[in-house]
Amino acid sequence: MSAPTSLRVVAVLLWFFALGFGVPCLLAIRSLSAGRGIPLVMGFPAYGGGPFEQHGLPTTIPLVLGFLLVCILEAVAGWLLWGGYRAGAILALALVVPGGAYWWGFDLPIPPIVAIVRTILIMVNWSRLI
Repeated sequence: MSAPTSLRVVAVLLWFFALGFGVPCLLAIRSLSAGRGIPLVMGFPAYGGGPFEQHGLPTTIPLVLGFLLVCILEAVAGWLLWGGYRAGAILALALVVPGGAYWWGFDLPIPPIVAIVRTILIMVNWSRLI
């Protein structure tokens, strides 16, 4: 059974964000481990200067590793959704909570909007998942 096109769109969105935010995680981890602080990615600090830091939580390797884990799991959810599996939908929905904490703390404004869209598309297609 093939997933509906709208669920494949969700899968692509998950992969896009997994790569788009996961790769900068690797850059930030490398820079932090070398003692150079947070690198700039396209002119913006990679996971620094947001509400986490404003509330006294500095960007550290474990913090960025946690976000990298969320990105990896989003890629897995996308792979499962591409195949039309309900497990991918459940994982994608579950990742909204930890993802949301990182999106807020790192001041990432676009992912919450996309999360709303992907959640709606998942719920509309729920009965078509296997």
